Amino acid sequence: MRPAADDLRWMAAAAALAERARPLASPNPGVGAIIVKDSVVLARGWTMAGGRPHAEAVALEAAGDAARGATLYVTLEPCAHQSPRGPACADLVSQAGLARVVIGMRDPDPRTAGDGIARLEAAGAEVITLDWDADDLGLSGHVAHLANGRPHVTLKLATSLDGCIATSSGESQWITGAASRAHGHRERARADAILVGGGTLRADNPRLDVRLAGLGDRSPSRIALTSGEVPQGWQAIRSPDQIATLEGVRYLMVEGGAQTASAFLAAGLVDRLLIYRAPVLLGGGTPAIGDIGHDTLEKAFADGLSLRERRQLGSDTLEVYQRG
Repeated sequence: MRPAADDLRWMAAAAALAERARPLASPNPGVGAIIVKDSVVLARGWTMAGGRPHAEAVALEAAGDAARGATLYVTLEPCAHQSPRGPACADLVSQAGLARVVIGMRDPDPRTAGDGIARLEAAGAEVITLDWDADDLGLSGHVAHLANGRPHVTLKLATSLDGCIATSSGESQWITGAASRAHGHRERARADAILVGGGTLRADNPRLDVRLAGLGDRSPSRIALTSGEVPQGWQAIRSPDQIATLEGVRYLMVEGGAQTASAFLAAGLVDRLLIYRAPVLLGGGTPAIGDIGHDTLEKAFADGLSLRERRQLGSDTLEVYQRG
């Protein structure tokens, strides 16, 4: 069945709700749900801290009997597996008497993978799957974990117009302005963990916390790519591929420095690239990245980076690229 005209709008609203679950729901995916009848929102929900209850369960409990005959918009296919922490959402939704269920994307988790949809259809609900991109639904970490066995990786670079992260003398604070730094802290609040190189750790002793009002409790765990020792409260990995061993991390943000950025790019482990570009030329400064093995243009273009977003942040420009 084709989606109705309003289905896309309501799904976008459900995706916005899912943002509230990230990263508090980790390692479970952060899901958003809205129950609508006659263009009126009856209830809404998102995955709670620790991963339970799920978004559908929260919304259905709030709606009660009013959910009968309504439409549920949910960003991810309702789970079909039993858990000691709660019932399968596909069963809860099936029992609620909903007329329609609109799903943002099918769940690649083999424990659900279409079984949730089959249960809803067997219960008599009309099911529409939009097959949206996981990034647009806030589910890229869930997909990366299942498909690649590792977190979804965002690399952040704050550079001059000529691609430098510091002057020739090493000065780097601050190349970008306050608006860019605030946006960077917002991105930190969406990550489970944040990683810098050993050189950045030793030179800057960075806090890597979230310094936005009301979001201080969302500061991510701290990781260093280093063969040396790390301070208390930090975790060390020796190579980029060891991010697969980071327990409970579905979204990893890589911030510092040029060698670390190059190592992740060369290993093909960057899924999303944030470039905050300040209107300044440094000339002869420290390049944002070093050699990543692109000795031909063919190799460089094979990375498959595509521009997803460009916006102005004060006097700076933010560009968001996605691989694949």
